[in-house]
Amino acid sequence: MNALIKQVESKYTKRQVVDVRSGDNVKVHQKIKEGNKERIQIFEGLVIRTDRKSSMTSTITVRRLASGVGVEKSFLLHSPLIEKVEITKRSKVRRKYLSYMRARSGKSARLAAMDFDKNAVNDISDPEAEAELVRIHEEQKKAHEAQAAEKATEDAKLEAKAAEVEARHKENS
Repeated sequence: MNALIKQVESKYTKRQVVDVRSGDNVKVHQKIKEGNKERIQIFEGLVIRTDRKSSMTSTITVRRLASGVGVEKSFLLHSPLIEKVEITKRSKVRRKYLSYMRARSGKSARLAAMDFDKNAVNDISDPEAEAELVRIHEEQKKAHEAQAAEKATEDAKLEAKAAEVEARHKENS
């Protein structure tokens, strides 16, 4: 039974995920759907919690200040709505859950920064996902071209009808 669950989960997990830790400042690029439009929204803040790192349900909780109010958001790392997670700063912390950061503001909320290779940590390439993205763009392009061709034929039919009506009008005059 456990093997069956892992087999099903493996279809939906991302091949590579950024190694996010508590104390990292991150930019989470999340897809937002509004009606039939889709856009990417960036949520930037401090990772105060990481849960179940090796699981498909691995989550991070990101906290940021927005207009003087603390806002926390939890993200599933393997969710298809998460486009990418980019680490901007890595800090030295000794805990997995930084709940004490909620009570701090100003200078006391600063964490000691660590040196790290930003490019190496954030470099994740998934050829399958990129191929899938290219395939989706091609399908959208073909659908758009088909829609444009259909509209052009409709316009041609309307122009032919208009010309026919105009010719009848001239005959009757």
